[in-house]
Amino acid sequence: MKTLRNVNPGETVTIVKLHGEGAVKRRIMDMGLTKGTRVFVRKVAPLGDPIEVNLRSYELSLRKADCEMIEVE
Repeated sequence: MKTLRNVNPGETVTIVKLHGEGAVKRRIMDMGLTKGTRVFVRKVAPLGDPIEVNLRSYELSLRKADCEMIEVE
């Protein structure tokens, strides 16, 4: 299983599945991270947290913990 945390900067991936439960999963979905969405990883901070991504014509910074819940291909 490949997660968004394992994607290198400059790669584009597609979200396959969201893991997690309740409010955490709902918050991720509210940010536009839903199944089938294409995500471009712009950059990763030096210590790996946060990760900056582009999706649906906007930029978003995500914590490592949130990225581990997003399965991609």
